[in-house]
Amino acid sequence: MSFSITILGSSGALPAYGRFPSSQFIEIQNRYFLVDCGEGTQMQLRRYELNVHRINHIFISHLHGDHYLGLMGLLFTLHLQKRTTELHLYSHAGLDEIITVQLRYSKSVLNYPIIFHTLVKDKHEIIFEDDHLQVESIPLTHKLSCSGFLFREKPKARRIDKNRLPEGLLLQQLAALKMGEDIVDESGKVIFKNEDLTLSAKHSRTYAYCSDTAYEPKLIPLLKDIDLLYHEATFIEEDKIKAKETKHSTALEAAQIAKQAGVKKLALGHFSARYKDLSVLEEEAKTVFNNTVLATEGQTFSLDE
Repeated sequence: MSFSITILGSSGALPAYGRFPSSQFIEIQNRYFLVDCGEGTQMQLRRYELNVHRINHIFISHLHGDHYLGLMGLLFTLHLQKRTTELHLYSHAGLDEIITVQLRYSKSVLNYPIIFHTLVKDKHEIIFEDDHLQVESIPLTHKLSCSGFLFREKPKARRIDKNRLPEGLLLQQLAALKMGEDIVDESGKVIFKNEDLTLSAKHSRTYAYCSDTAYEPKLIPLLKDIDLLYHEATFIEEDKIKAKETKHSTALEAAQIAKQAGVKKLALGHFSARYKDLSVLEEEAKTVFNNTVLATEGQTFSLDE
């Protein structure tokens, strides 16, 4: 089953050099999410031929404009295209008021319901969950209340080894095998050991999106051993004073978080418009954490099971 992240926007506060403000399209086991919705997001969705009507959950990290100013246009497009399915929006307090005011003054009533979910400042909690997946909020350190998002697949069932499977097993016995149980008779005697008939479960994948944040060691235990970390890298160390003033991170600091958390791969984003050549950020991060890449427009990261 798929687990992929497509980068729609990688720029910081300003669009620059063909880079759009923050937004990502995430597909996990036929579930579709949008994370942040900066200016131009719906144009990017069209550009990369991503089906916007599959999105039922949109996560907004915080209410600086470069992370949500594309949302209103997207909502109106869904309305004009006759969407009727409910849409869930997750953000810190205020997004409902922003949207309601614009609907009121344009005298518009959307064809579909919006369900608002308010994030809690400085709190790590599960904000979405179904049978296969959960999404957790990650408290970040920024000028406004800000949260990252951790997408975590739940533990998967063991796999039946069809080459070793005896004939005549009942459906409930097969279900027990997938749950890691042995097959027993009515007296409780083990007939078949689980390990003899099954293969280990496929890997449960993890992805964390850490948007605008100052260097924050408190993130490390929350990000421990995840498969892919997207972490903002607005500046390089040469501009560290500016990073501290604006509560952003340098590429080196993002790499330090990745290394200390033991993540498998680091993707850098949210680049300042002062850098036309992004290689300086990648090179800086690689001095600390070698498995670092740039998360730029149109790039898709696919995680293996």
